[in-house]
Amino acid sequence: MRTSNKFKILSGAIPLLFLLIYSCSDSFLDQPQKGSLSNAQALSKKGAEQSLIGAYAGLKGLNGSWTGEYTNWVFGSIAGGDAHKGSDGGDQADINPIYSFTATATNNYFNDKWVACYDGVNRCNSTLKIVNQLSDEELPAEDRKRIIAEARFLRGWYHFEAKRMWNMVPYVDETVDYTLNNYNIPNNVDIWPKIEADFEAAYTDLAASGLAAGRVNKWAAGAYLAKAYLYQEKYGDAKDIFDDIIASGVTPGGAKYALNPRFHDSFDPSFDNSAESVFGYQASINDGSGGNNANFFYILNWPYNNGPGGCCGFFQPSIELANSYRTDDNGLPLLDASYNTGANQVKNDQGLAVTDAFTPDAGNLDPRIDWTIGRRGLPYLDWGNHPGASWVRLQSNGGPYSPKKHAYTNSDAGSVTDGSSWTKGLTSINFVFMRYADVLLMAAECEAQVGSLDQAQVYVNLVRARAANPNGFVKVSDAPTTKSNWDAYEDTAVPSHNAANYVIDEYAPGTFSGNGQAFALQAIHMERKLELAMEGHRFFDLVRWGETTSAGGNPVNLQSYLDYEGTKLGIYNGVKFTTDKNEYYPIPQTQIDLQQLPGKGSALTQNKNYN
Repeated sequence: MRTSNKFKILSGAIPLLFLLIYSCSDSFLDQPQKGSLSNAQALSKKGAEQSLIGAYAGLKGLNGSWTGEYTNWVFGSIAGGDAHKGSDGGDQADINPIYSFTATATNNYFNDKWVACYDGVNRCNSTLKIVNQLSDEELPAEDRKRIIAEARFLRGWYHFEAKRMWNMVPYVDETVDYTLNNYNIPNNVDIWPKIEADFEAAYTDLAASGLAAGRVNKWAAGAYLAKAYLYQEKYGDAKDIFDDIIASGVTPGGAKYALNPRFHDSFDPSFDNSAESVFGYQASINDGSGGNNANFFYILNWPYNNGPGGCCGFFQPSIELANSYRTDDNGLPLLDASYNTGANQVKNDQGLAVTDAFTPDAGNLDPRIDWTIGRRGLPYLDWGNHPGASWVRLQSNGGPYSPKKHAYTNSDAGSVTDGSSWTKGLTSINFVFMRYADVLLMAAECEAQVGSLDQAQVYVNLVRARAANPNGFVKVSDAPTTKSNWDAYEDTAVPSHNAANYVIDEYAPGTFSGNGQAFALQAIHMERKLELAMEGHRFFDLVRWGETTSAGGNPVNLQSYLDYEGTKLGIYNGVKFTTDKNEYYPIPQTQIDLQQLPGKGSALTQNKNYN
């Protein structure tokens, strides 16, 4: 169980960057001192180190908020088609116009995310300002180099989040200061070069290992630099870094990057900071913070009424996502989107009461479906079989499914939750922003784009081979319910114990090269959808691929999702994605208003077609 002491650091802030109390926890985040630092204490090596901890603490987003956070369950997964908002239409109603692509600049979710991003940036700049005021005697060269590199990585990371949300955003560095009156920064310059520079500095200067769990190391910095290149279609540059990461990358503790043996291991708290974790948020409970350092991201995103969390029925996997896990007789996905037609659609209990008879789907399925989606009649970890409608607040608003990927077991409930909130949904489970599986699939994309189709297939098959490990399949509902026995039981590879008809295989040798680049990319895009579902990536992937509509050439696209889902749920009827507008979210009106220049209007310009 993770515990830590809480501390505070106060620093100057510019108007759009709200001043917050820094608190953090877990491994290297453990701090023995409580209270505020004086100016003299802040301007010291200890002050620089604690300010850096505050920069890491910003990864949580706004304190006590599921709006200004970084899992992107709304902006990435719901907007991208992984999930519905869930619950009922009136609860968290600001999400409704986000998934229907009618949101305006006054939507509070946008402002909270903006504030979170630039608060994170400010924390990093505060650290750099402290470092710049310390002499070599006060801060030895190696410590200076490391602290600067970590702070620059985090500054790049927060800006990266803002960049993919709004595209044209201000870049704020440590030279910006309220007292200098230079804080009205326009958003008229592409900030990719400065994000790259921050990531590159960290990639060059950070150590590879010998670091506490949760700290960024050389390889995590490299992974994000490569991701920044990928977003800009600099495939060769990204590929070179991914090659090095795959060959030599290790965790901060020195473990070689690797896929965990079973798909769901990456979401099991006992695997926090595993060899598959590249970079993530370190969560903590029972640390004296009253739940302040817990994983607050998913506090709403549990089955309704019962099961883990005890509330609130949000973030329900979409019907189309479930269908996507249909496989053919060779155990491969249906890349032509035929999974949304006829008998290929996964059978569900939409519209059925818990007392109505229901038999789960008997067709071929990718086993990752049942670690990602809670389906009626199948085991929901060790909580028993999912009962159906009684775990859903309103099927007509959210569909029949429950979120499952980030759920904790009943056996773990007492150790990973602390009951400090109105739900049992505050946990000590880390949230991994980048997994090694993500790295492999980004590398596959780069290989395909530069023409190395066979190597792209190797990387995709590594991910699929892990998914095909029968020891990682969900087992039937008569499995033991005690933790030790349940773990042992799920490790069995007896087919009759499988909870569904799991049929999955790798692509046969030469499949990508034999079918060409367009096929290979389509397969890679689908693999990202299946592997990374409900992790906040989908909308941003679809935008950068140009697959928001059928014009991108892929039958699996955002508009086809909206059209299909509209045949199942009335809330999606007539929802349209507007090209040349909805690729990015509107700049928050609050921030535009805060950046007014006397006689000149705002320093910030609204995104195209939102005026």
